[in-house]
Amino acid sequence: MRDLVEIGMGRTARRTFQLEDVSIVPSRRTRSSKEVSTAWQLDAYRFDTPIITHPTDALVSPETAIELARHGALGVVNAEGLWARHRDVDAKIAEVVGIAENDPDPSAPIRALQELHAAPLDTGLLAEALTRVREAGVTLAARVSPQHALELTPTLLSAGVELLVVHGTIISAEHVSHDASEVKEPLNLTTFIAELDVPVVAGGVHDHRTALHLMRTGAAGVIVGYGSAEGATTTGEVLGIGVPMATAIADAAAARRDYLDETGGRYVHVIADGDVHSSGELAKAIACGADAVMLGTPLAAAAEAPGHGWYWPPAAAHPSMPRGALLEVALDAQRPSLERVLHGPSDDPFGQLNLVGGLRRSMAKSGYSDLKEFQKVGLTVS
Repeated sequence: MRDLVEIGMGRTARRTFQLEDVSIVPSRRTRSSKEVSTAWQLDAYRFDTPIITHPTDALVSPETAIELARHGALGVVNAEGLWARHRDVDAKIAEVVGIAENDPDPSAPIRALQELHAAPLDTGLLAEALTRVREAGVTLAARVSPQHALELTPTLLSAGVELLVVHGTIISAEHVSHDASEVKEPLNLTTFIAELDVPVVAGGVHDHRTALHLMRTGAAGVIVGYGSAEGATTTGEVLGIGVPMATAIADAAAARRDYLDETGGRYVHVIADGDVHSSGELAKAIACGADAVMLGTPLAAAAEAPGHGWYWPPAAAHPSMPRGALLEVALDAQRPSLERVLHGPSDDPFGQLNLVGGLRRSMAKSGYSDLKEFQKVGLTVS
């Protein structure tokens, strides 16, 4: 039963919860963390950790995607990012970071990103970047927006993409428009997915109805949230839209159960994207029902991340409505290795290093040996 509160005469709103409002309650026997598995599988692809990157140039270069795979995570290349527009991407990112570090105007690096993204998409450059990942023998995943999915997917498939992520701030099963200026055919996800031979992950969504609607398109995974990060502007400031992650994940998990019953056994993975900045929040996202988590700022702190300790979402470069600022998450001289961020060792008392180790220990303290079982752990709200 939904908890509704009155916010004024004749107007009610649903009470919702963020991950910070939720706590895990161990109620079973404990076990050794060495007996805990953090592995999960999406379609035919198995990963040792339930971690996917938010698809931004600040996190994922072809080389970083390869390194992430070596540590059990999945790096998602942004097919509409700088690697698809410029050959000297490292130098371009360094320019943007330099502006962010030296210009007191927070809009200055956004203008630089917008200018860089105004360059046309070059499918040849994109194919080169993706081929570097594929030739390393790791799972190749790439992100497209709904607006460019039809246009770019043939290039992605030719380059060997094995997992396609159709990702936007808010996404629905079909875009509806009566605007004659929109000359491109709207993306019908049901038809689009049915014609592909690779699994598709789509999102973001924020409630039960939208998640269930998206599952019915045939998606292998549904992204919940929009990659919100502390300190950076989000859709909340720009559009007034909010995604309380604990409630949103639980709603999507309920949609997953309903769809499982509806189809007689087809399981769609729920992937949480937003407000996960520590190992404790990673554990709580799984406990609320997520199968995996898209990480942003924690991975941006790693020495291998191309953003030099800075983080921004793809929507920060939108030409007319940027939704995201550049956020400094680590001093360049103090950036830990990706291995330390994911697997330790850690000297950080706040859970920002050894993320997988923290998740593993939380599961062990609660008595669960795998991720699916851990979704049944007891929760309290403050």
